[in-house]
Amino acid sequence: MSLKYDIKTKTLGSQSAHLVTTLYEENRVIFRLKDIQRILDLGDASARNFARQITNRGIVTRLKPGLFILVPFELGKEKEYTGNPLIIARELANGGDYYLSHGTAMEVHGMITQPRFVIHIATPQKHHPIHLRGTEFRFIPCERGLFFGLANHWVTRQEMVIVSDLERTIIDGLRQPEYCGGITEVAKGIWIRRETIRIDSLIKYAAKINVGAVIRRLGYIMELYDLGASDDRKMLLTYLTDAYMKLDPTLPAEGKYIRKWRLRLNVSPDELLTVVRT
Repeated sequence: MSLKYDIKTKTLGSQSAHLVTTLYEENRVIFRLKDIQRILDLGDASARNFARQITNRGIVTRLKPGLFILVPFELGKEKEYTGNPLIIARELANGGDYYLSHGTAMEVHGMITQPRFVIHIATPQKHHPIHLRGTEFRFIPCERGLFFGLANHWVTRQEMVIVSDLERTIIDGLRQPEYCGGITEVAKGIWIRRETIRIDSLIKYAAKINVGAVIRRLGYIMELYDLGASDDRKMLLTYLTDAYMKLDPTLPAEGKYIRKWRLRLNVSPDELLTVVRT
């Protein structure tokens, strides 16, 4: 006699019940086709067919080919469920090197005031952007040699993701502000977290990444917001060349030049200081 039970219109047969029970016992709410094969002892074709069946019945949601998430029973007829986007991001990296970066890391560290609907994932692997239920998962190329300044972030009691730490998040934002909403948003995040920034780590990371634009932008914003000691800013000056760069690479090349930091201020100091006054 097959084991069946109903929970809000969803009926599990014996195979489905075994799969769901085993996945929960293994704490694998997000799982892959190979897990179906392993748990139910099915071949590839049979596992794919079974995956289609449980997806159509709303037991799981297909996130991308071969990747699924269990739909909580309490959601009843709901079939479009994606769960926590940070955990999804981890799984979309397919077990490779990754970390949550840029605007996503800024949100994790409390550097922004408005929620974002793009999840940024730094990884050495090439991935196309993925859109799931109103959220875009965008992959940003990052060499393995630049995987430093990372930390574990517990999304739930059982689920952990890797995220850039506060100082590395700032460095990434200064390097690629286009993934953070522009240099003004990065500067605002720096001001919001100014009391907890480890200036020594910030300087060390800037030197290690060794990107002229990052050092220029960091030094200028530190000076504007009076962050760190004067010796810290003097150290950054030693890395500069004669070339000028835009303060915000996403905006047109306009505005005055500032010789000290070899920057073209296409965002005015007043705009960056607005966050200080509010």
